[in-house]
Amino acid sequence: MLTPDAVIAVIGSGTMGAGIAQVAASAGHAVWLYDIQPGAAKRAIDGIDTALSARVAKGKLDDASRQSTLARLHPAETLADLAQAELAIEAAAEQIDIKQAIFRDLAAVCGADTVFASNTSSISITAIASGISHPARVVGLHFFNPAPVMKLVEVVSGLETSPEIAERLCELALRWGKQPVRCHSTPGFIVNRVARPFYAEAWRALEEQVAPAAAIDAALRDGAGFPMGPLALTDLIGQDVNFAVTCSVFNAFWQERRFLPSLTQQELVLGKRLGKKTGQGVYRWPLEAKPEYQPQMSEEFAAKQVTQSGKTLELDGIVVAITSGMTATAMSAELKRPVVLRDRLAESALEVLAPSASVTPQQLAKVTHYFQRQGKQVLVINDYPGMLAWRTVAMLANEALDALQKGVAGEADIDTAMQLGVNYPQGPLAWGARLGWQNVLTLLENLQRHYGEERYRPTSLLRQRALLENQHEH
Repeated sequence: MLTPDAVIAVIGSGTMGAGIAQVAASAGHAVWLYDIQPGAAKRAIDGIDTALSARVAKGKLDDASRQSTLARLHPAETLADLAQAELAIEAAAEQIDIKQAIFRDLAAVCGADTVFASNTSSISITAIASGISHPARVVGLHFFNPAPVMKLVEVVSGLETSPEIAERLCELALRWGKQPVRCHSTPGFIVNRVARPFYAEAWRALEEQVAPAAAIDAALRDGAGFPMGPLALTDLIGQDVNFAVTCSVFNAFWQERRFLPSLTQQELVLGKRLGKKTGQGVYRWPLEAKPEYQPQMSEEFAAKQVTQSGKTLELDGIVVAITSGMTATAMSAELKRPVVLRDRLAESALEVLAPSASVTPQQLAKVTHYFQRQGKQVLVINDYPGMLAWRTVAMLANEALDALQKGVAGEADIDTAMQLGVNYPQGPLAWGARLGWQNVLTLLENLQRHYGEERYRPTSLLRQRALLENQHEH
């Protein structure tokens, strides 16, 4: 079953369907592409030809490979043309009734052992399989856009999915040059669920006017190593698409507050400011927004006395510490000293600072000068608990632990999915361990105390890991 010469059917010839068909045909399979719109499958195959020809022109593919891949692609006139398929991959609209109808119709023409895979990104595999004969053969095979380029494939098991079939699809994905991760059917699977805080915390910072959009994005991109800031990324994805996924996950989790959609993002969607595709979203496109770094401070602001204990600095009586989820003002009231907090996860060329209300412009200039002397660019934001990068990564790690605790996927698969699916610099579980589970827990507890909201509630697995970490240290 599902040998290298198995016949593959792809239903739906949009961007994802065409991309999946290209991947299967490039791997040596005969592929039948079907679309409900007459002529759409043929146009999609022409589009694949254009994409492959561009690769030939760049010297990334030889013309013989292009021709043999195209020879394996066939447009199907009717669903009956797919009768020989050993694997049928559905990439139609994200509506459960459409997906169920496709598989019901396929079940009538294909053999009982044809594997039915859905490329859904948000619909329950259990629900899709529920109306179909032999539901054990229904599985999620979630590719990421663009399918020919992105390595990750989420192999999703519903309640009825045969473990053997899921295993065979993982082997197939590997043969196709993809990296499969196994998970159970749950809203958002791995990537679309665990990634929610990356966007949510940025929207919240924007709503609370902590800093301009370009500064929020710079803190996460240049300060934490994400390939792109979250707000620019939502503009690139499309505000309507990103908002719809957030709403879908929020509602699927019975309005769990961690997934609360943003009113600011909703306003952009209502105003048709959808991002790059409309020329205006959070930003105007083409994107030219730059954060306002602190100007270069002169030597007159050099601190006379500098002491360091652990990660805390003291510059002429000003306490400079890494955020632990308290505001700088709350910490200043506790210590009865001026406080400047740092949003520092690792070595980076950017230093993000938040001063307490008691810090004077001269004192802030001293701290700025100190970091500029070390060759850093300095970005100052308003006093904000947990700041930007630390708070986002803590929430990502907490969400990943929640998925792990609930058996959605294994630890290695969660981290692999986030690195390959959304290009995070580290998997959130490895990242949390490196930052220290106790540090992550303290930050979230301080956020929960500050806001009085369950949004920042630490998972019980986080508490357990922090306890174990403390025991190992003593």
